[in-house]
Amino acid sequence: MPNPIRRIAHLDMDAFYAAVELLRYPQLKGLPVVIGGARRREDDAILQAAPGGVLGAIPLEAFPLLRDYVGRGVITTATYAARQFGVGSAMGLMKAAKLCPQAIMLPVDFDEYRKYSRLFKAEILKLTPLMEDRGVDEVYIDLTDVAGGQEEGGLTLAGQLQNTIREVTGLSCSIGVAPNKLLAKMASEFNKPNGISIVFEADLERLVWPLPCRKINGIGPRMEAKLEGFGVHTIADLAAREREWLMQQFGKAHGGWLHDAAHGRDDRPVQTGGEPVSISRETTFGRDLHAVHDRAELGAIFTRLCEQLAADLQRKGYVGKTIGIKVRYDNFKGATRDHTADFFTADAKTIRELAGQCLKRVPLDRRLRLLGVRVGSLEKAGNVRAVLAISPAGAGTMGNPQLSLPLSFDA
Repeated sequence: MPNPIRRIAHLDMDAFYAAVELLRYPQLKGLPVVIGGARRREDDAILQAAPGGVLGAIPLEAFPLLRDYVGRGVITTATYAARQFGVGSAMGLMKAAKLCPQAIMLPVDFDEYRKYSRLFKAEILKLTPLMEDRGVDEVYIDLTDVAGGQEEGGLTLAGQLQNTIREVTGLSCSIGVAPNKLLAKMASEFNKPNGISIVFEADLERLVWPLPCRKINGIGPRMEAKLEGFGVHTIADLAAREREWLMQQFGKAHGGWLHDAAHGRDDRPVQTGGEPVSISRETTFGRDLHAVHDRAELGAIFTRLCEQLAADLQRKGYVGKTIGIKVRYDNFKGATRDHTADFFTADAKTIRELAGQCLKRVPLDRRLRLLGVRVGSLEKAGNVRAVLAISPAGAGTMGNPQLSLPLSFDA
């Protein structure tokens, strides 16, 4: 008997947070709704408006509107009806209010979202044991050797998964099935919402090559702009470039990856371990802050983020060696920088020192609305023989944090 054809599925829940909210507020179906801002509180005004505690009976006029929002929050997600107005995830709520002032605004409720996340993943595991958890609302699944996984290229089993999730949770999902994770991720976007897309190797030229390069997971705005500068706009354009040329322009590893991705090659297995890639902390300010004029306030916030991140690492038993920062400016554009040390750490002072050096490498001439700190290249603390609690004196070019310029927010 010939070996089965590799069939990998990417399952993505449709507008997950918004869909969960619509389960308890069915009167909002079909309306523009955004989820964002502060977390839900027990004394939330929406809940107080429920007659007899029945959430589905709350009149529409009792819900807050986006046009009345004042603050620095960002959108977590939005219903498809709201997205038609150009509203989307990570957009500032004040900006979104100009695009869709009539949208109903709901606060986030992560406890509820995690509950439904556990529900749909439990149903997947009943049918398919090889599942890679990629976050609260998406997973990869290896269908290759599962009953029904080869029928119609995986369509039969994908349909069964979709129907089961809807029956148990009331939520819809979109599924892409392909020879690997790279193509499956693309395919899950082809027929959203509530769609199933089946892709074979022979479909690459017809279905994938006409797409813009940014549809490849891993190509962001900066890489897209650089590719376009070389006249590479579509995945077909990218596939037409020689591997050697790509390696010359983008480096041996990344250039080789670009060539493989354009030709639909991806050998990554579906991993069931679930180890985190990185751990981060970030905050959006109540007002825009300036690196010089608000130095003391930014320094205190920066220190607190590093201390919270160190506590998270220690509580979860991880250490890391790649320290990074993230900023978002008052024009909503952002920047990230990171540094990989030659030692592992979960120490707040060390994280702050290295993150402060990363801050010196980003422009800080505009006011800031968000600041974040991240630790990557994680290892379990028990697996690392010598974990340095603090950086060695004079390690690399890190220097003394007390001698840093104001741009590192040192107090």
